[in-house]
Amino acid sequence: MAIQETLNTGLNIQPEAEADAVLQRRKYIGMNVLRTEDPAFLTGRGKYTDDVHLTGMLHAAFLRSAQPHARIVSIDKTRALALDGVIDVITGEDLEDTVGPFSTTVHRPEVETVTRAILNSKVALYVGQPLAIVVAESRYLAEDGVDALDVEYEVLEPVMDAEKALEEGSPLLYPEMGTNNFAHIEFQRGDVDECFERADHVFKKRFHAGRFMAAPLEARGVIADWDASGELTVWSSSQVPNLVRTYTAGPLGIAESKMRVISEGVGGGFGMKAHIFDEEVLIPAASQRVGAPVKWIEDRYENLAASLHSKEVIVYLEMAVQDDGTFLAFKGHYIGVGGAWPAHPWTSLIDPLPAASLLPSFYDIEAVGWSIDAPMTNRCPLGAYRGVGWTPGHSARETMIDDIARELGIDPLEIRLKNMIPDGEEFVTVTGMKYDGGSYSASMLKVKEMIDYDGLRQKQAELRKEGRYIGIGWSPWVEPCAWGSEVAKANGFAAEFFDAASVTIEPDGSVTVTTGCHNHGQAHYTTLAQVTADTLGVPFESIRVIENDSATAVYGTGTYASRTAVVAGGAIMRAGSEVRDKIIRLAAHAMEVSPEDIDLAEGKASVKGVPDKVMTMQEIGMLAYYGGPNRIPDTEPTLTATRSYDPPETYSNGTIVAIVEVDIETGKVHLQHIAACEDCGTMLNPMVIDGQMHGAIAQGIGGGMYEDLAYDASGQFLASSLMDYLYPSTTEVPNIEIAHIETPSTVTEGGIKGMGESGTIASPVACLNAIADAISPFGDIKIMKSPIGPNDVREMLRAAAAGSNGSAPATQPADVETRLSQQAEGA
Repeated sequence: MAIQETLNTGLNIQPEAEADAVLQRRKYIGMNVLRTEDPAFLTGRGKYTDDVHLTGMLHAAFLRSAQPHARIVSIDKTRALALDGVIDVITGEDLEDTVGPFSTTVHRPEVETVTRAILNSKVALYVGQPLAIVVAESRYLAEDGVDALDVEYEVLEPVMDAEKALEEGSPLLYPEMGTNNFAHIEFQRGDVDECFERADHVFKKRFHAGRFMAAPLEARGVIADWDASGELTVWSSSQVPNLVRTYTAGPLGIAESKMRVISEGVGGGFGMKAHIFDEEVLIPAASQRVGAPVKWIEDRYENLAASLHSKEVIVYLEMAVQDDGTFLAFKGHYIGVGGAWPAHPWTSLIDPLPAASLLPSFYDIEAVGWSIDAPMTNRCPLGAYRGVGWTPGHSARETMIDDIARELGIDPLEIRLKNMIPDGEEFVTVTGMKYDGGSYSASMLKVKEMIDYDGLRQKQAELRKEGRYIGIGWSPWVEPCAWGSEVAKANGFAAEFFDAASVTIEPDGSVTVTTGCHNHGQAHYTTLAQVTADTLGVPFESIRVIENDSATAVYGTGTYASRTAVVAGGAIMRAGSEVRDKIIRLAAHAMEVSPEDIDLAEGKASVKGVPDKVMTMQEIGMLAYYGGPNRIPDTEPTLTATRSYDPPETYSNGTIVAIVEVDIETGKVHLQHIAACEDCGTMLNPMVIDGQMHGAIAQGIGGGMYEDLAYDASGQFLASSLMDYLYPSTTEVPNIEIAHIETPSTVTEGGIKGMGESGTIASPVACLNAIADAISPFGDIKIMKSPIGPNDVREMLRAAAAGSNGSAPATQPADVETRLSQQAEGA
């Protein structure tokens, strides 16, 4: 099929429901509207948690465990309390009567429940665990107080090997549970055994996805003011202010109606700040205890060692494949390398369970079977980070597909196209996921065109003759998005969600929109205003969007998992359509015509065919609020509506290709170019989408090539500073080229899909596959882990030279193994 014919496939799907009319009259949706949020931040007027200063505010610092596994024999407060300016030292025993525990689980029978004290001063379970709180007049004095605490540990054997943690006789983190395994879950659909018996080839692979994290520029922070009236105000650097209120009110023993959570400016969340942290309970408890506001701002060590880690999964895969490259069935075992406890509320299943659930991706296979285990180890707890477990699952599957393509002598693009589900059509995968149309093959063919794939392969062959090794790495993806009840269930989480939006016309005709999502860099105040403008038929400039404060916006579960455009956008379309109908009826009544005769556009209601008969939004607003008898009799006059939206399953898709050059003498990888084509259905603002893609891809490059939260065998943390934990910077992130295809969802309001995770899902393995492709002439190269750094490249070359199943190129340097060994000896 010609490229253009394939690109056109699926583009004519029309969205259903009441959003049809919005798209028909759209003016702002799809425009590159400049972000209205930016001026405040660019002029230094953004307000983050640390910018909040309250009268009489005290400061907190945490005593954190230096041991990965130990009983706490004693914490002697004497010297700390004797310091001038230290107000209080709080241990777990001090909070037993006032702070309840966290109980964390996923509601399915295979999952354990972990109930634990929020401040555990009796047992340390990882390096960095909070053991006590020092409250003082300044952060400096609080840190001095921490240094003055005398702690006696009884060191216990740490549990660091996740696979051994599952074995009988392993030391237990929670002896009362009788197991380290938070969950064991199995799934099978189709005749897996028959497919594997019928297959010409059975391929197997073990892949260990590395541990990395969000590491936002602004670390966590909490301020609490529990005042004398019994009301609590919390400022937290969080993506989910309403969930913070809901999940912490219980342990704190306060009604949600007396609690306000503000998350005004957040300097990066990326899923990490979509959790409920112990400190979000402990700082309010400290405020209540000392009778004053208390601030805690996380330092970089705390962020790296004791916030949340992500994505470490050990994956065992098997694929049943025919001689011609046809995939028959997949099997997988996913071991999520969890930490000391399941993070609240998403738990450590947020990596292995989505990884397993998306095993088939968009490949048209007959059967699938998988199992997962989620052992707890003496590490920092594991939680969500952009792309969650889809990233390690995708990396394991796609590296294996490249392995298979090389062994069968099939181009990696062709083997994927051969097994792809049809473009443009709704499709139910073998696991039961309901895809709502996409450009699965078209996006790959678009990227093929963008990079001149055939020409690049020719260039690759020519450069190899010169002793230069470039590689091309393919990574097509499908992304479950708009995380709500249905997508959560499709990924194994039996959960229900509630999200709402309100739309209100003010007396002057301007518009106020509130949602329960959270804006921390995604341009909600711009994109959701675009949706509102087209829904109502009013100017973009007349709209204000409010989020980030539980007291001033409607309830919702926050922003994460590529959900806001779909969830909040859909709720705004529903609420806005109601308000639009009210405006039209009110204008028709005032101008004595039928509602069907009213046009509402550009903020003016006019009578069709009578252009001089017009009412402005200001006139309509004043009539609604103060019109008295001139309003519609016996009708609620307020021009406002609140609607919720919990969307059906929806999935975006696309393709990323990475191009690298590998220096075989040093192992250094030069990432030269990234090309991507994404399809998120109806695009609200292409410029914002490009920004999301660039950021997500950069983070994925980090996970694929640089970032590693390493521990040694004794449980000590080895990545405790940015000297040890490597971000990619502007010198490591190459030029990124983005293209778009629009395949509107067949099921969501406005045909919108999410897209914020996809770059981090797909870019790591694009880099890994490119590295393997570059050095594949040296033998049987297989990527078995991430990240891959220069030393890993050198080890793969040594192994290939020592016992390769492939053949080295004729122009290979005389003896690669010898040269690498000589360099190692010289170093």
